[in-house]
Amino acid sequence: MKIGMNLLLWTGELNDGLIPILKQIKAMGFDGVELPLFNLDLDYANWGKILDDHGLQRTAVTVRNVEDNPISPDASVRAKGVSLNKKTLDCCAAVGAESLIGPYHSALGHFSGTGRTADEWKWGVESMREVAEHAGKVGVMLGVEPLNRFECYFLNCHADAAEFARAVNHPNCGMMYDTFHSNIEEKCIRSALQACKDKLVHIHISENDRSTPGAGDIRWPETFKAIQEIGYDGWLVIEAFGLALPELAAATRIWRRMFDDELKLAEEGLAFIKKSLA
Repeated sequence: MKIGMNLLLWTGELNDGLIPILKQIKAMGFDGVELPLFNLDLDYANWGKILDDHGLQRTAVTVRNVEDNPISPDASVRAKGVSLNKKTLDCCAAVGAESLIGPYHSALGHFSGTGRTADEWKWGVESMREVAEHAGKVGVMLGVEPLNRFECYFLNCHADAAEFARAVNHPNCGMMYDTFHSNIEEKCIRSALQACKDKLVHIHISENDRSTPGAGDIRWPETFKAIQEIGYDGWLVIEAFGLALPELAAATRIWRRMFDDELKLAEEGLAFIKKSLA
């Protein structure tokens, strides 16, 4: 398995201030980093060279919003979501990210007042299939992310996300597992991972309060045992949030600091993952 660190702990956009942090992340022993791809107008080819120079592999994360919602009843809004997902995949290819993960299947933090409809499922599958075809052309894997009920209504359980990926039916469309969302939505960790193992391409290691993995209340022994039981051998990426992302605060509900220092969180989280795997 490869272990990564999500850079959303520090920023929502790549910038030169990250370069000293990248050096320290590599020195700690991380295999790579997860890049926020919200600003699609950066020089991602240059960032690919910077990350190569630091010996860091990479994955990437993005989201969709109401104005570019791929399950909107408005066909023009759906088309905008597909277009932006494709543009994000082009950025992935430029920066050398092997996968794009996140809740880009629907609008983050937007609710209709009911559960998903049959039409929304159909629109979502059609939109994602078009995105997956582009992913195949640029050589990037999709890892569709289910979110808990307080952030999303379209995909909440991991079994649903796996079924969604099966419905898209493209080799470049998989899904991901997140320990934070699982802690809210899943009754049984082992069953949840078994249900999605054929489509699982990525895992987020995230504590119940989004702080240092191992310092909270996630059922970690059960989680790592279940991960190993299904033979998963992909990325394990620490996802933690601080106060650096006011643009995502409404969705992540992070209003207070829950750790001492970002680099200390990364170092302790990495040690915890390695100990748990051993």
